[in-house]
Amino acid sequence: MPLFEFFCRKCGKKIEVLVMSGDKPVCPDCEGRDLERLFSTFASPGLSGPSKGHSCSSCGPSHSCSSCTCK
Repeated sequence: MPLFEFFCRKCGKKIEVLVMSGDKPVCPDCEGRDLERLFSTFASPGLSGPSKGHSCSSCGPSHSCSSCTCK
C-alpha cells in the first residue's frame, strides 16, 4: 500500500494516507473527501562532511585543501 500526502481542502490540513488501488482517500480529521494529492519529497542520503563548493576559513570556497579542519 503506497503512502501519499494530501492537502484537505475542507479543514486545511496536510495529511499522509495509505491508499489501496481504487480507494478514494478520506481525511482522518474531518472526513472530507476533497483532497489534493501533493508532490511528496523523500529523504536521500547525503554526503558526510563538506562537499565541493564548501567554504571555510582555512581553504576558501573551493574546499581544495587536504588539511582543512572542517572535514
